[in-house]
Amino acid sequence: MVKDNKRRSSHRKPLYRQTEDALAKILTDMTPGEFLPSEPALAKKLGVSRATLREAMRSFEERGLIIRRQGVGTYVTSPPQVIDAGLEVLESIETMAERIGLKVDMGALVINEREPYIDESTLLEISTQKPVLEISRVINADKRPVAFLIDVVPKDIFPEEALKNGFRGSVLDLLLQRGVVDLDLSRTEITAVSVQPDVARHMKIQRGDVLLHFEAYLYTRDGRAIDHSQSYFLPGTFRFHVMRRVGGCS
Repeated sequence: MVKDNKRRSSHRKPLYRQTEDALAKILTDMTPGEFLPSEPALAKKLGVSRATLREAMRSFEERGLIIRRQGVGTYVTSPPQVIDAGLEVLESIETMAERIGLKVDMGALVINEREPYIDESTLLEISTQKPVLEISRVINADKRPVAFLIDVVPKDIFPEEALKNGFRGSVLDLLLQRGVVDLDLSRTEITAVSVQPDVARHMKIQRGDVLLHFEAYLYTRDGRAIDHSQSYFLPGTFRFHVMRRVGGCS
């Protein structure tokens, strides 16, 4: 048991790390599908506050070892197969998953035709009166949501009919298959974010949980941006890396 009010020397682990160690011992004796005690009961058992408990639980959730469901509880799960990919080449989740033999499928798909926002019309170089398609969907692996994707594309290059036959979830793959534009590169900003309620609902996680967030613009060879995307990834399922040369070396 660990105590919130226990005085710690500078060389001791932070309290949430001690709580992680205690939780790890509990999880060792549990099987996939088994529910943990309620947060109040578990916090009392470990002698810590619920805030400390949640901080400790987050690391297990990010590694895919537990799943928390609002109004349902927290249960143990088998570790997910990790998609380990470099960032030097832009690829779809489907392509990365296929390479390691992981089956993924598309969950809820929502297509919304609307006028572009001011910043979208500027970056996509289209009139604010010209319609765009906002395409949002969930990607599942091992029957659990692992990514939530939103793409905004001009309707004229990506008619809604193209999404009705054989669309598996990747706008990138569909653009490549259709060949109507000559794609070149993607500019991407990567952050870790505390998810908003709507994203948490799609991902079936707790509000405030941390996800990897990629915001990207996809460009053609003539420099035109044709896709504005926002992608939310479950950290326990995705591990991204980049290879960089050392500056000053020939």
